[in-house]
Amino acid sequence: MKNNDKQGFLNPLKIFIKSLLKKKTPDEIIETAKNSELKKTLNAFDLIMLGIGAVIGTGIFTIIGIAMAGEPNSPGAGPAVIISMIIAMFACLFSALCYSEFASMIPAAGSAYTYTYVTMGEFMAWIIGWILMLEYAISNITVACSWTGYFMELMKGFSHILPSWLVNPPIWLINDYRTAISVYKDMGLDPAVEIPKIFGFIPICINVPAILLILVITILLIQGIKESTKAATILVFVKLFVILLFIFAGAFYVSPENWVPFSPNGIKGVLSGAFLIFFAYVGVDAVSSAAEETKNPQRSLPIGIIGTLIVCTIVYTGTALVLSGMVPLDKINVLAPITAAMNSAGLYKIGGLIAVGALAGLTSVLLVYQLGTTRILFAMARDNFLPKSFQKIHKKHGTPHVVTWAAGIIVIIGALFMDLKISAELCDFGTFANFMIICIAVLILRKTDPDRKRPFKVPFVPLIPILGIILCGGLMVHGFMTLGISAVLFPVWIILGALIYFAYGYRKHRELEK
Repeated sequence: MKNNDKQGFLNPLKIFIKSLLKKKTPDEIIETAKNSELKKTLNAFDLIMLGIGAVIGTGIFTIIGIAMAGEPNSPGAGPAVIISMIIAMFACLFSALCYSEFASMIPAAGSAYTYTYVTMGEFMAWIIGWILMLEYAISNITVACSWTGYFMELMKGFSHILPSWLVNPPIWLINDYRTAISVYKDMGLDPAVEIPKIFGFIPICINVPAILLILVITILLIQGIKESTKAATILVFVKLFVILLFIFAGAFYVSPENWVPFSPNGIKGVLSGAFLIFFAYVGVDAVSSAAEETKNPQRSLPIGIIGTLIVCTIVYTGTALVLSGMVPLDKINVLAPITAAMNSAGLYKIGGLIAVGALAGLTSVLLVYQLGTTRILFAMARDNFLPKSFQKIHKKHGTPHVVTWAAGIIVIIGALFMDLKISAELCDFGTFANFMIICIAVLILRKTDPDRKRPFKVPFVPLIPILGIILCGGLMVHGFMTLGISAVLFPVWIILGALIYFAYGYRKHRELEK
């Protein structure tokens, strides 16, 4: 190959690679955020409420039972779930400190997507944004479907008042397709006969309560961030009251012999429990996603992130101690463990209250996760990676209404067919990858921009970020080694994201530079 031909080939390649690695400076992002039309109304208390709203929900009302009792392909931690929680908490704590440094330094929408853009460039930012979309959207699908289960249990308590069709609707109207098939088989019925079909061959399964809830949440988010936060705060107080009631009432029914054996499946069970429990900590990222709508982000964001982690860890640990002491491991109800524990002690009225608290908890989780989804997509659209219409701000409410509707529709479609267990596992993989990247990003920016003002600084760098990488990476590797379908789907999701970037995002973003 002649030199001229070789040069002609290498120059476009160099330009292409340079584009993939092109970074935005923190000052550019901060300036864009200052000119944003998003309303700045949140304070530190609001952020803590959003954080608790996101973290205390599915994990404490559903997943804690699975983490303790285990599943066919995943050994349970037993009472040692407390150690699982401590491992998950530290993995999250190290990453949360890194989040706090970035959030106080670059108070802009986009969370980890924005921080990656500053440190690793355009392509990695897209991949992290793609992972965040998986993390939030899949979480929302899982939470919405779990909400339906608790809602239908609560409705049964009104069977003497409400009509039968409302209390006991057809299975195919309150479940996704996979779940409906499983339920019908457990009932000894033929799913092919029970599930109606369009055109004689397309089965119909619609989780109507979940879909209606998502629509209500979407409309609420469009009304304004402050209104959404007020709703989240009310829901947080309801569920905290119910959980504290469980802890204090249940403490009188604890039998220490239920804590023996403490770790029936050893370290494997503890790590499996930590992997599952980590699902709850996605909410830490959601706090930073509201940075651009915070009044004093340099001060409020670190308080919101770290305050969330402290409160939630105390609540989770207390709940695990009481639950594992009240109910023998082989009798834990994995679907509604806390409610079932109260009922087993004869505290039926408290059990009913816990069902209400679970609904409040799951609703607040969905509200905050949807908020996070819309802000990530908004930031990516503002960088011209997604359709321009996603940047539009509602003139009256000051919210990104178009992208909020788009996020709601995505979750509604997913709720029709996603498997709940696989959804939760995929979310975990996304969260681990996301948290590891944030730890790496702190190390990079400390080297490339050491003199930048940092209102909050991660202590003991590089030790803290490295520990975050090791813990999150270790749990992620454990997941790849022990899980099936989700361990395959996560890499597939990343490859799909890369293909979409090269086919659409790369070209779309270049339009911004012209």
